[in-house]
Formats: sequence, C-alpha cells, structure tokens
Amino acid sequence: MAKAKKRSRLVLTLITVALVAGALTAAFWPRPLMVDLGTVTRGPMQVTIDEEGRTRVAEAYVVSTPVAGRLLRVQVNPGDPVVRGKTVVAHMRPSNPSALDVRTREQALAAVQAAEAALRVARADLNAAIANRDLANSELSRTVQLNERLVASAAELYLARQNARVAEASVETSEAAISMREADLANARAQLIKFDDQGLAAAINGNASDDIPLHAPADGRILRVIQQSETTLPAGAAIMEIGDVHGDLEVVVELISSDAVQIATGAPVIIDDWGGEAPLQGEVRRIDPFGITKFSALGVEEQRVPVTVALTDPSEIRSGLGHGYRVETRIVIWSDEDALKVPASALFRANDGWAVFVMLDGVAERRTAEIGRNNGIDAEVLGGLNAGDRVVLYPSAAIEDGASIAPRSLD
Repeated sequence: MAKAKKRSRLVLTLITVALVAGALTAAFWPRPLMVDLGTVTRGPMQVTIDEEGRTRVAEAYVVSTPVAGRLLRVQVNPGDPVVRGKTVVAHMRPSNPSALDVRTREQALAAVQAAEAALRVARADLNAAIANRDLANSELSRTVQLNERLVASAAELYLARQNARVAEASVETSEAAISMREADLANARAQLIKFDDQGLAAAINGNASDDIPLHAPADGRILRVIQQSETTLPAGAAIMEIGDVHGDLEVVVELISSDAVQIATGAPVIIDDWGGEAPLQGEVRRIDPFGITKFSALGVEEQRVPVTVALTDPSEIRSGLGHGYRVETRIVIWSDEDALKVPASALFRANDGWAVFVMLDGVAERRTAEIGRNNGIDAEVLGGLNAGDRVVLYPSAAIEDGASIAPRSLD
C-alpha cells in the first residue's frame, strides 16, 4: 500500500515537472515578429506640389466715381446680374459749391472788375490796330501807284508792304487778346457762384438733368459693394466690383519659391476640397517672375511666388464656386502611367541609399532599392525590387536580416 502511494506520488511529480517544462519551453520558444506588409505594384503614379489657393475673377472691374460729388445710396446687392452699358448700378449728384465769405467775395468782385477793365483795354487796342492797318493799306496803295509811275523806288514799295503786314498782325494779336480777356472775365464771374444763386439752387434741389448715372462696365455679377450708404466722395473713389464669376474664374496659389521653380506653364492641376463631389481640372497659366515675402503661421519668413491656374472644366460643373473661395490645389510636376512603385513607408536609410525588408517564406530579407521619384505615399522603384514583392511597412529596429516574421492579423 505504501509502495503504491509512493509510485502515484512519483507519477504526479513527473507529470507536473513535464507540464512546467513544456510551459517554459513554449514561453521562451522564439516567435516570428508580427509586421504589416505591403506589395510592390505597377500602376499610375504622380508627384504633386500641394498648396492652398484662392479663387478670383480674372478680369474684375472696379466701378469708381467719375467726378467729385454726392453718391446716392446704392440699391444693388452682391450677386445681382448686370449688363454692360445698360444696367445702372449707382447714381451721383454734383457737389454743393462752397459759400463765399466776405473777403473772398470782395476778392472775386475785384477780379471781375479787373477782367472787365482788361477786356475794355483789349478792345481799345483792337480799334487802334484796325486804324493802323487801314492807314498802312492806304499807304501801300499810294506807294504802288507811285512806283508804277516811277516816282517811288522799289525800296519804298517794299517798306510799305512790310508796314501793311505788321499792321495786319497787330489786328490778329488784338483779337486773340480779346478772347483771352473774355475767358478771364468768365472765370472771375464763376468765382461768385454761391448758394443763393437761383439756378444753382434748383440743380441742388433735385434737378434731374444733374443726375449722373453710373453704368456697369462689363457683363457679369456684382462681386461686392464697397460703398453702400449715401455720401460725398472725391473723384476716383471705388464704389463696387463687378466680374463674370461663371466664365472668368481662376485660382491663385502662392508657392514657396523653391517649389515654383519645379513647375512649368501648362502643367496639369487638380483642384480638390472645393465643396463639390469630384475634383476640378486646371492648368498653370502664369508663374509670376517676382517673389513676395510672407510669414508662415510659425512666424518663419518665406518667399512666395503667385501662380495663376486656369480652370479647364465647364462652368456648369463648378456653378457654386465664387470669387475668393478657398480650395486645395495639387500641381502635377511628374507622372507615369506604368510606374513600378513601393509604399514609401517601407523604405529606410542604409548607408547612402535606401533599403527594404522583403518577406520570403516567413523570413525578412534585406534588399537595397534604387529609388526615383517619391510623393510621400509611393516611391518609384528603379531597381532592386520586382512587382509582387511583399515588403515590411514601418520596419522597426527589432527586425534584422534573416529574422522570422509573420503578417499581422487584421482581426
């Protein structure tokens, strides 16, 4: 009985030892590293420069005041359609003239009197010039007759003709002086205009003939109204902007100068995140030759280059897009429809080149890869890899050449 108990105890001890040894062996047995895998494939690939842009009307017209005057309240609103030369977008009235104080009025009256006196002097000079001309013409006629009778010499005849021409020129000079004095008189009388002039008061109180209508300079819609309320404005003051949103819309992108030198006129552009269902297509129309200094959100000084992008899609597709809207642009600087590409997250630096880990029969094999273009998502493979190779994504420092690996389950 005792021997049976000892034998049972020994069996149980052996079983326990075997279980513990098996558990320790299973716990410390080398396991393959779990990794994420990607595949080397062939397909279309693009390298783009991504930047935020703003839409604008290419040919925006600013309606401004043609003369200094009083602008009546603007009745049109942003978005209203206008027709060139037909739609009246605003009305103006002439400015009220300044009233004359006592001193200014006396100075104006003295200027009028001086101008009238100068006009009388000019008319007297004209009368004297006419008398001299008549006398010179009579003397010329008499000298001609004497010369024909050989009484007067040729020199006397020449002198008489010269005197006649001088007298005629004096008459013309006096007539021109009268015109100048009349203009001076009109200008002096204009300085006397004041508020109690009945004709001017009628014009200020609403004479329709003094209304100055401002017509739309182009077909399109009103983009914004700069001055809505009634006010007095100087000549050239901006009132509103007009443009064709549907047919004349473009996108302006301000690129860092190092990116701008990589693109060329005519490069395709993808306009995304504009609010529509599908991206819009465009092309680079102009690259400005002059860079501007701007500061980033972090306060870093940058040189930016404005790039103009023309929209190539029909206007019906972007009917909701307006002036000054924000969009995301992707300017294509390189593309290949059949590129051999590897996920960029599989690459890591090895000496002066790039390398990847390729999974072969559950083992990680390190390979050097020759890489071309890289767009941040995929990289162009020029050598070292083949289509269909499965590569390790985001390789960690624990993975070595020849290490056992296994794909991580997505469950």
